[in-house]
Amino acid sequence: MSQRLPPFDPRTVPVVATGLHDPQPRASVLTPDGLRRLFQQPPVWTPELRQEPRFTDRAPAEASVLLPLVVRDRISLLLTQRTAHLSTHSGQIALPGGRIDPEDADAVAAALREADEEIGLAAHHVEVLGTLPAYVTGTAFTVTPVVALVQPGFELRPNPHEVADVFEVPLAFLMDPRHHRRHAFEFEGQRREWYSMPFDDGGRERFIWGATAGMLRNFYRLLTAV
Repeated sequence: MSQRLPPFDPRTVPVVATGLHDPQPRASVLTPDGLRRLFQQPPVWTPELRQEPRFTDRAPAEASVLLPLVVRDRISLLLTQRTAHLSTHSGQIALPGGRIDPEDADAVAAALREADEEIGLAAHHVEVLGTLPAYVTGTAFTVTPVVALVQPGFELRPNPHEVADVFEVPLAFLMDPRHHRRHAFEFEGQRREWYSMPFDDGGRERFIWGATAGMLRNFYRLLTAV
C-alpha cells in the first residue's frame, strides 16, 4: 500500500476561478425551517464534485461525515482541525466523521457515532435532515455527508488524539459563492483541482479546502437549486 500525496502548500497553489458570478442562495433557505423544507422536498439537482484524483492504491473505504449546523441567531457550521500526526488529512480543517464500522446501521449512524467520539457532540442535540451524494476523496474514502441541525447547549469534549481545535463558521459565509476559490496544478501528469474557502476567524486564517470544501460546494449547489 502506498500514498503519493503531492508535496505542496495548498495556500500557494494558483486560483484559476472564483464563484464571483455564481448565484446566491435565497436567505430563506439558510434558516432551520428552510433547511427542513429543503430536505423534506428536495429539488432536482446535480452535485458539482464527485471524485478527486486518487493518490493511493489502497482499497476504497466507506465513510461518513456530519455537517453539524448549529442553530444560533445565524446558523453556523461546526468544523474541526485535525491533529498533525494523523495518517490521512493531518492538520486539515475537517467535518467530524470517519469510517463506517460493521456495527453501524448506516452512514447516518456512523456520522453520529464519530461526532460523539471525536468532539463529544451528543446525538440528542442533533436533528438529522438528510444526506448529500457520496464524495470520493483522493485517499480513497467514499464519504457520505450527513446534514443535521444542532441545538445549542452542547458541551464538546474533543478527542486530543484526533482533534486539535473545534470552531464555527457562519453558514452564510460558506454558502456565499464569492468566497469559493478553485485551485489547480499538475501532479504526476494529472491535473489536480479543488476548492478553498478561507475564513478569517478573528485574525486567524481557517483554510478550508480539499474534500471538506468540495462537500460544502455540493451543499451550496443543493441550496441554489431551489
